Amino acid sequence: MSSHFAFRKRCATWLLATGILLMFGGCEKTPSTLEQVKEEGVLRVITRNSPATYFQDRNGETGFEYELVKRFAEDLGVELKIETADNLDELFARVGRPGGPVLIAAGLVDSEGRKTQARFSHPYLDVTPQVVYRQGQRRPTQPADLVGKRILVLKGSSHAEQLAALKAELPELTYEESDAVEVVDLLRMVDEGQIDLTLVDSNELAMNQVYFPNVRVAFDLDDERSLRWAVAAGEDDSLLKEVDAFLDRAKENGTLQRLTERYYGHVDVLGYVGAYTFAQHLQQRLPRYEQHFRQAAQTYDADWRLLAAIGYQESLWQPNATSKTGVRGLMMLTQGTAQAMGVSNRLDPRQSIDGGSKYFTMIKKGLTEELTEPDRTWFALAAYNIGIAHLSDARKLAEAEGLDPNKWLDVKKMLPRLSQKQWYSKTRYGYARGGETVHFVTNVRRYYDILTWVTQPQLESSQIAESDLHVPGVSKNKPSSDMPPL
Repeated sequence: MSSHFAFRKRCATWLLATGILLMFGGCEKTPSTLEQVKEEGVLRVITRNSPATYFQDRNGETGFEYELVKRFAEDLGVELKIETADNLDELFARVGRPGGPVLIAAGLVDSEGRKTQARFSHPYLDVTPQVVYRQGQRRPTQPADLVGKRILVLKGSSHAEQLAALKAELPELTYEESDAVEVVDLLRMVDEGQIDLTLVDSNELAMNQVYFPNVRVAFDLDDERSLRWAVAAGEDDSLLKEVDAFLDRAKENGTLQRLTERYYGHVDVLGYVGAYTFAQHLQQRLPRYEQHFRQAAQTYDADWRLLAAIGYQESLWQPNATSKTGVRGLMMLTQGTAQAMGVSNRLDPRQSIDGGSKYFTMIKKGLTEELTEPDRTWFALAAYNIGIAHLSDARKLAEAEGLDPNKWLDVKKMLPRLSQKQWYSKTRYGYARGGETVHFVTNVRRYYDILTWVTQPQLESSQIAESDLHVPGVSKNKPSSDMPPL
């Protein structure tokens, strides 16, 4: 009996101890999402690769959503790591996965259909859903006018939800959804007449309309709605509370207002300003800086007129110019480029011209030896504007199409594709405003030709005479089929 009692006592003691361990083990608290972010020191964010959200240009990573979420990461004292999704549905599918993104910052509206997929933050930007059509076509003025039209919208978008709800009232309404396009693609398709109508939010239209001259607003499909960030569905609201507090502060301290003005408050126009205006600036502005361009050209073995043409395209020869992305000065240098080129004051025209000239020459010399003049100069201009990485993507697209990746005439056909999802999704460096780069190079070439023509009597030096770009009295570019008329 005593041995049996002792055995039972040992069993009871073991069970009690095990129960206590299990009880305390079960009470061990799982770190919240916010705690995990701070412990790892990294905020993982998923977004869209588009001009209104996140993309890379010659200044590095940029975009409204990127700028805002970067400030949030800095607020938390952690590193920001960005991931991009191929479509809207993927945003929700990937957020909250172990080791994956914990926050969606992609210009989303908290539609009814999405509230089951994620939890949404306080609002940070109000937008209006707009129906857009092609100028020259009959303008729709009400939802009933959408019936019988070719309509395409982003798959999984709030606009698709709107059309689905509208179809309940207008059964004859038809539309298509696609996850192979982005907003820029939809606007281009309307501009070119491939589709009749699409739906976009007012902020994205404002940013992109300048590049699509035939696109017009038909009418607002609904009242203003708010863009919000999102976290995974569930009970853990630790990160969401921190996001809400940050966005509230960003409203109060003016951060949101400044970013909104920077990205949506005005439109950049990369167009030819007109021969008359240019002639005026030749007389009124260039004489102040011509000697600086000549000195830089001598220092870096370049044609001063080409450097001056770059300066005019960048700033209209205005030493105090500042862009929405923070590049400044006559040659519009980024802070990083200025530092790398030894420029301490970007608003000093002499320093700016020297720094920009040095940077352009460095880019040109760094290009592959396969590129010969005059194409080498046009490629250098493109890289100066868009960055060598995106230019490399365009050259690879040209090669894949059976074109010559060493000829500007061929590669410039590919650059606009870097803003089309079906193409940039296949590239290494993703979305870029390649169409802007084509305009940039075209405009610089125009200004360069004019400068060459008006300054020939003073520039018949051996260097110019031997140049493959221009020979006194004869421009070798004039016969080229890709050289636009002045």
